[in-house]
Amino acid sequence: MILHAGLIARLGPAGWRGVLIEGPSGSGKSDLALRCLQEGFRLVADDRVLTWVSGGRLYGRAPDSLAGRLEIRGLGVRRISALPQAPVVLWIRLGAPARMPDLETVTHLGVEIPLLTLAGLENSAPVKLSHALDSLG
Repeated sequence: MILHAGLIARLGPAGWRGVLIEGPSGSGKSDLALRCLQEGFRLVADDRVLTWVSGGRLYGRAPDSLAGRLEIRGLGVRRISALPQAPVVLWIRLGAPARMPDLETVTHLGVEIPLLTLAGLENSAPVKLSHALDSLG
């Protein structure tokens, strides 16, 4: 299934762990992904993510036509070193977060994933995303 979203991943002790970033057009999905690349993340997919389940885990990758490409608003689409795929362990929804949110989940293709709402254009968003990955993902 193809989602209008981005996917980034960070290497941890157990391997690559992906964070799917969804939100309306213009909400900052690609901008957040670009800033996270400076925090040790790698691009997997921008704008569209092809998802599937294997071994009870959700995975994502870029469609072939978009692999290794990232839209940088004001500069256009640029080639970026990217991972071929990653397991999705955290789902970020861009929007206005609650101050003290309850733990939420989203179920996609039968797999339940922790869900966090973030204001993607805030300066602190990449750090918050990293903390969420460490504690929820």
